[in-house]
Amino acid sequence: MPAGYLPLPQTSPQDDDNHSSHGDDASACGTAVDSELRSVAAEQDAHAGVKKVEAAQRVYGRYSRWCLFVGIGLASYIYSLDASTTYAYLTFATSYFGEHSLISSITVVQSLIIAVGKPVIAKIADVSSRGTAYVGVLIFYVLGYIVIASAPNVTRIIGGIVLYAVGYTGLQLLTQIIIADITTLAWRGLVVSLVSAPFLVNAFIGSNISTAVIHSIGWRWGYGMFAILVPISLAPLIITLLWAERKAKMLALLDSPKPRSRRGSSQPNLPRGSMIVSFLRSAEQLDLVGLTLLGCAVSLTLLPLTMSRTVNGSWKNGSTIAMFVMGVALLVVFAVWDLRYASRPVIAPRFIRNRSVVCAAFIGFFDFMSYFLTYTYLYSFVLVVKPWSLVNATYFIQVQSVALTFFGILAGLSMRFLHRYKYVLIIGLVVRLAGVAMMIHSRGGNASDAELVWTQILQGFGGGFAAVSSQVGAQASVHHADVAIITAVVLLLTEIGGAVGNACAGAIWSNTMPDNLEKYLPWLTDEKRAELFGSITLAASYPLGDPVREGVINAYDDTMKIMVTLATVLSVIPILLAFAMPNWYLGDGQNAIDAADLTGRSVLEDDSEDEDEP
Repeated sequence: MPAGYLPLPQTSPQDDDNHSSHGDDASACGTAVDSELRSVAAEQDAHAGVKKVEAAQRVYGRYSRWCLFVGIGLASYIYSLDASTTYAYLTFATSYFGEHSLISSITVVQSLIIAVGKPVIAKIADVSSRGTAYVGVLIFYVLGYIVIASAPNVTRIIGGIVLYAVGYTGLQLLTQIIIADITTLAWRGLVVSLVSAPFLVNAFIGSNISTAVIHSIGWRWGYGMFAILVPISLAPLIITLLWAERKAKMLALLDSPKPRSRRGSSQPNLPRGSMIVSFLRSAEQLDLVGLTLLGCAVSLTLLPLTMSRTVNGSWKNGSTIAMFVMGVALLVVFAVWDLRYASRPVIAPRFIRNRSVVCAAFIGFFDFMSYFLTYTYLYSFVLVVKPWSLVNATYFIQVQSVALTFFGILAGLSMRFLHRYKYVLIIGLVVRLAGVAMMIHSRGGNASDAELVWTQILQGFGGGFAAVSSQVGAQASVHHADVAIITAVVLLLTEIGGAVGNACAGAIWSNTMPDNLEKYLPWLTDEKRAELFGSITLAASYPLGDPVREGVINAYDDTMKIMVTLATVLSVIPILLAFAMPNWYLGDGQNAIDAADLTGRSVLEDDSEDEDEP
């Protein structure tokens, strides 16, 4: 058993399902633990951000800690309000310049940066500090919205989206990292889920806000107001973090950096004040080469998956194939670099040997792949199949997100009292599988409204349980120094799974829907069927019962059957992976593999000191 799977030292005797009963195994594990701890200790020299967080934990008082949680709450709310409103402004912004067709390309670029930016920001937060990383994220966020709001053409909008996406993904990731820094395992699931609570409100009022903005002050101010709201909302959190870091430094709670001579280091013997050696030291700590390789590899892999539907020839296009092959090749180069040459690798070898991390990452990958297979064309499906108004169809699309948030909070509460995450994870994935499988029947035009809504509630139920518990399970299995990058890697692979699912849904739609329309509407001309395929509003304009509308419904029925069936099969894989994860005890430590508390001090050492006192 690898060292990464040893239980928390304060685990109670009855919770010994992860213990070894043989002396030889214990000895071997002890040797492995020592080796692993030495490896982590060596790498922690570069993790100044982690040391600052642990030192800051010692200076927080009652009021400053409340300021920290209030700051997290405000950051979470503004993130939720942004996600619930600004997506609607892009349509009007591009249409204003007569470039509405560029929406898909802009969305792809935004998705790529959101995915690739996570490990970069995690590394920066580790080698600098959490407060510094938040300041950088805020600058990109505000600049992005200013550029969009003042854009004289669509090119500037794309540039603003790029800047904004860096800030957006940074805010999302850093909030998760801060929560992992300041909460014990017992409470982490609940706090993580509460961060999403604003979606319960904004999921429904967001559309009303965006509509009012568009009709009154216009899309420019829709973006521009966040250039004002975001700094105000993030200010309490950033000020509290920087204050705690400064106070810890003033109280000499931070160890002064010691010069190191690392065997195999690529840094030349240059004068200490040299800008070159400073850059090389920073590049080594950030693993700049690895991050560049990973960013290029993921981008070149995702671009063909997300844009294959919009280029001529789709996967028969030589450029599409070339990008995908180059992306896969760069992934191999990145793996070789990180495993053999990088002194501060983005993905260290011990992460690949960590069963919890690997399983959690692939649970996210297959879960998101399954989700986007059922969700990509769900809105179009209900507009054609159901006689619902546009508002009711929009509300229906929000059902799963609301259920995911609500049941995520219940999952956090369950883990708080069960002190285990695996039960919650497996139950969630099984319920999610039931919700996806239920869509095989409810996809048809004869399914009741209640049945269709229940498919979304069940998937939200399962997704809420699974998302929170799998993240906590992965974070529990690593030392504090690795929490940021592990969270980023799990979310990165999850985003890639979503892109793959989206691409698969697009491929199924493009290759089966035209044939199904021809099958059920043989009396229409090719041109008319092509119009029905390309325009959801045209298909929905025919009344229910009309032969054309019924033919389109039947075509949708057959196409959705393929997507939903594939999604159901894929939903089984996360359940199998969940059974393979260790059932960590969620106690009062920062993680489940050492005895460290939130300040980085050993609980065992504290107990030993207490015993020595008279």
